[in-house]
Amino acid sequence: MDLGIKGRKAIVCASSKGLGRACAFALAEAGVDVVLNGRNADVLHATAEALRATYPVNVTEVVGDLSTAEGRAALLAACPNPDILINNNGGPPPKGFRQMSHDDLIAGVEANMIAPISLMQAVLDGMVARGFGRIINITSSSVKAPIAGLDLSSGARAGLTAFLAGPAREVAKHNVTINSIMPGAFDTDRLVGAAKAQSALRGVSVEAIRAEREATIPAARYGRPEEFGALAAFLASAHAGYITGQSLLIDGGAVRTAF
Repeated sequence: MDLGIKGRKAIVCASSKGLGRACAFALAEAGVDVVLNGRNADVLHATAEALRATYPVNVTEVVGDLSTAEGRAALLAACPNPDILINNNGGPPPKGFRQMSHDDLIAGVEANMIAPISLMQAVLDGMVARGFGRIINITSSSVKAPIAGLDLSSGARAGLTAFLAGPAREVAKHNVTINSIMPGAFDTDRLVGAAKAQSALRGVSVEAIRAEREATIPAARYGRPEEFGALAAFLASAHAGYITGQSLLIDGGAVRTAF
């Protein structure tokens, strides 16, 4: 399918690896020029080079932490008028809510709620003026079904989702959409790292930890990052203008709910 976005410009946050990287590749396949972002310059450059070698699009690298005003400013300086914005950022490390300090709370909300809102504030009016815009927020299935230890991440992302419910309806008439994707378990470095931590803690193999998790997923496997990227690319496409204010769950059926 021609997604109708060839020649568009996209900012893809936290895109040096994982789900952000998958989104960048899917957009580039559709002919979109992409601005990549990450905190590790070497990892980011490797992703950018792989993208340039695969698709004939413009690829820009911006090293920076999106949780800071300076990091966001650098990204917007590289692409002040994006047609597509994919908000993504790492979540706070797992921690029981009783152990969270005030600084922990502020940092979590800054990274997973305030940072994406700030970027949207910067680009939304331009999208409205041009009559096209697609904003996609990568949140988590934990917004819908809590996961122990991820209360701060879940709360900040749920706050982002609720915050955007109004703006999404306000700008829809201008062919600007705002949606969220809630991923479950995907085969990324983040999940591999979590499995290794559990392995060390419980004294069982990484393979056993993975099998245990997969057994809870009706699809009986982890998701592939490219599957996530394909969904994001469709939401960013010219064909998705009638989808807005939605949170789409992509988790292999793990969250057992009818709605």
